[in-house]
Amino acid sequence: MGLLEIILIAVALAMDAFAVSVMLGLSVKKLNLRELVIPGVYFGFFQFLMPLAGYFAGAYFVNKIQDLDHWIAFVLLGFIGGKMVRDSFSKEGAGAAPDKNPFSFVKMLVLAVATSIDAFAAGITFAFLKVRVYTAVVITGVVTFFVSIAGVAVGSVFGVKLKSKAEFIGGVVLIMIGIKIVIEHIFPA
Repeated sequence: MGLLEIILIAVALAMDAFAVSVMLGLSVKKLNLRELVIPGVYFGFFQFLMPLAGYFAGAYFVNKIQDLDHWIAFVLLGFIGGKMVRDSFSKEGAGAAPDKNPFSFVKMLVLAVATSIDAFAAGITFAFLKVRVYTAVVITGVVTFFVSIAGVAVGSVFGVKLKSKAEFIGGVVLIMIGIKIVIEHIFPA
């Protein structure tokens, strides 16, 4: 897996964090630096940590299931991508009452873990494909940090309209990368 695919995966994985950041941005009457950066720090850190944990879990099993690794990567990326596409059509949260403190430690921790579960699965995929994990997780964390900041800013200006589009695009990108992995295995260059 090359640098371009790693960046695309990082951007796709960051779409959940972007969508949540947009929602956090909606809850802010007047955006300040703290509210802008907090989601980036939480989401970026967990998007760094979870694929690293997934990588080490996957690395433990990689030799045991090496003949199936491309299919596992395809299924994991397809599942994650399909879930994101499905979620992009969900109306959940529409019309909900605004949260008085959406940036509290506990709420941000829960949101960071929830938006990074997919990154754990991507980390398992990194192990199967023998990706340079530290490069991949740093890129994923940094991309998520900046995408989350952008999400808060966009949410404070534009609102809910972009949330579903970001999830949809991120899901489609992950599905396409999964298909590419299988095609490369079936038809090696």
